Amino acid sequence: MALALSACEPLSFTALGVGASAGIAHQMNGHAYGTFTAPLPKVKAATLTALRRMNILVVSQAKTSTGEFLRARASDRQIEIEIETITPTTTRLHAVARMDTVLVDGATAAEIISQTRKSMEAEAEPLSWRRPCRDGTRQLRLVRR
Repeated sequence: MALALSACEPLSFTALGVGASAGIAHQMNGHAYGTFTAPLPKVKAATLTALRRMNILVVSQAKTSTGEFLRARASDRQIEIEIETITPTTTRLHAVARMDTVLVDGATAAEIISQTRKSMEAEAEPLSWRRPCRDGTRQLRLVRR
């Protein structure tokens, strides 16, 4: 579905995709982190989508003073995911996949962050701003993929 409001030249960008990918994931000692320019409910929904895509079973969800905490299970891994509100539009994701009390699987934790980011980008609507027309207005065009 496309909504085109004028015939001016477009300057295209992906609105939510730009914001969603603004956070850079990093990993320390098997713990993976990512920051998203999106409110907690959107990041949580994207995280749950990512876990479903990875066939990781969510076993519990709980609210915390700073956001939400998810526990999940995959094979011999116990996964903990903390979703923390930094601001109303900025959310931090922390994932760790434990294989036992000492060993952690940093690759799985990093993939959870990566798949969450992909879920966020998939939900983004591509928008196109058109250059000002003769009457000085700017027109917005929404195009669904």
